Amino acid sequence: MSVTSRQSDFRPDDNAAPMALAEARRRIVDSIRPVQETERVALPQALHRVLAEPVVAGVDVPSAANSSMDGYGYPAASVPQADARLAIIGQSLAGHPFEGHVGPGECVRITTGAVVPPGVDTVVMQENTRLEHDTLVLESPAAPGANIRLAGEDLSRGDVVLPAGSFIRPADIAVLASVGAAEVSVVRRPRVAFFSTGDELRPIDGPLAPGEIYDSNRYGLAAQLDSLGMTGVDLGAVGDTPEALADAFDRAADCDAVITSGGVSVGSADFVVDVLGEKGTIDFWRVAIKPGKPLAFGTVGGARFFGLPGNPVSTAVTFIQLVRPALVQLAGGVPAAPTRLTLPTTTALTKRPGREHFLRARMDFTSASPRVTAIDHQGSGVMRSMSRADAFIVLSADSADVPAGALVTVEPFAQPVWGLAAF
Repeated sequence: MSVTSRQSDFRPDDNAAPMALAEARRRIVDSIRPVQETERVALPQALHRVLAEPVVAGVDVPSAANSSMDGYGYPAASVPQADARLAIIGQSLAGHPFEGHVGPGECVRITTGAVVPPGVDTVVMQENTRLEHDTLVLESPAAPGANIRLAGEDLSRGDVVLPAGSFIRPADIAVLASVGAAEVSVVRRPRVAFFSTGDELRPIDGPLAPGEIYDSNRYGLAAQLDSLGMTGVDLGAVGDTPEALADAFDRAADCDAVITSGGVSVGSADFVVDVLGEKGTIDFWRVAIKPGKPLAFGTVGGARFFGLPGNPVSTAVTFIQLVRPALVQLAGGVPAAPTRLTLPTTTALTKRPGREHFLRARMDFTSASPRVTAIDHQGSGVMRSMSRADAFIVLSADSADVPAGALVTVEPFAQPVWGLAAF
């Protein structure tokens, strides 16, 4: 990926109005140029990769007309009424087709997936027949053409199986295998550098001194990147000095993206935005959401930069809402629009107009009426609220207090991240 970097004249202005979330997401995604490098991989290794080129069917699927169930195949024109009697002249099994021709007054036993022999245009379920020695009695004839899957019914030779930009799911592996695609061309996995900032951060395998905390954000970011199939480059915890941050940016500059947590506010020890202004560019700073208002987006070296706030929930929310769709775009995929539904809230919700709120919540579909309940502690430093939740309650920027029982917008955690590429 190539991004031109230059020194920025941007400086944070705490009095400037934060950008609306939808506008920030649009600007970020629209500015991302996908990774261009590609590689060929064997089909079993293509799961959760992004297609770089469309896959075109070289065969018909199915390759020949076949039966959709176990029964008997015959020419419908020779069966004028119920209780018609047909001579059984052979059988067509999956992988072992009947090689003769089936004429009027004749039939063959046929199994699911078996090739339909010449002369056969209808298959009757075996449950609607009875046998009398070598004769089949049709107790309930099938409609002409019934129970036959035509050649090319799923895919025809020359059809686009999957377009470029498709995120390959398990079902896609199966359909690619059905056309004999032993290898596919995929986009190189983006390399994403990440680090935490703060003198108070300590490794998770040691003791804590007063005022110190474990570096949880970096582990959360690593897990998020792994779930997206990115190649994470862990640069560790970086101290709160301009020199340490400048060194970290230099080490990250050859990656496709850089993500930091902490140091993007306007405190006396928050140097990320200042150092980035010297090393690269800043497109905007601060988004009108809660939690997660202080967020910086720009470039450093050849990479897109995402400076996330340091509070754990703020880090998680801004990653999901802004970084994740950008990384999908970076990987050559199509970011899926957020999937949302409407449910009644079981409790009253307190809010002042101004910012879009993301309250951690649990959905309940076990009761007679589906509903949603906000987690009892919504502090941006309480990561347990994310761990206990399975959805966000999303309150618009202009909304105020919400009474119990009112309908609210709910964004489940489990939802599509990769959208469908256009054919």
